[in-house]
Amino acid sequence: MPETHSTTILTVRHRGVVAIGGDGQVTVGNTIVKADAVKIRRLTEQKVLTGFAGASADAFALMERFEAKLKDYPANMPRAATELAKEWRTDRALRRLEALMAVVDARHTLLLTGNGDVIQPTDGVLGIGSGGNFAVAAARAMLKYSSLSAAEIVREALLIASGIDIYTNTNIVVEELPCET
Repeated sequence: MPETHSTTILTVRHRGVVAIGGDGQVTVGNTIVKADAVKIRRLTEQKVLTGFAGASADAFALMERFEAKLKDYPANMPRAATELAKEWRTDRALRRLEALMAVVDARHTLLLTGNGDVIQPTDGVLGIGSGGNFAVAAARAMLKYSSLSAAEIVREALLIASGIDIYTNTNIVVEELPCET
């Protein structure tokens, strides 16, 4: 089975808004099989945004489980994320899932991994996927040297990543939420 590559996801907290965006490319081997996949989702009555990188079916399975955890811990996204990460790491079937998730709400930005990691970036900037590091670097520069909004920074940083990473395209979806902190 060819290796699957798919996406760049970026989230930025800036000026009272958190924005998350992702490109639409899905690649199998060295072939683009889809250019307009939507990898950003709103959960829990539109109060939580998530983006995924990795195998799409695995990511959807994880999003469903994460949404169930959010229902168990409705006012505590970090707790829901931690519970999912524990389950992901210890469950034999879940351990084989190949995906990463970036999740945001009005107060938190978190990275969830199959290794049991739940990581909150210090500066509110988080990138995952094959072009994630390129997008993070671009976003941090824009935060420092521009007057763009969070959504504009996400979009522009993803465009920069798409010019460098062959697994990232310019079909970008950005969603945003107001921040509480």
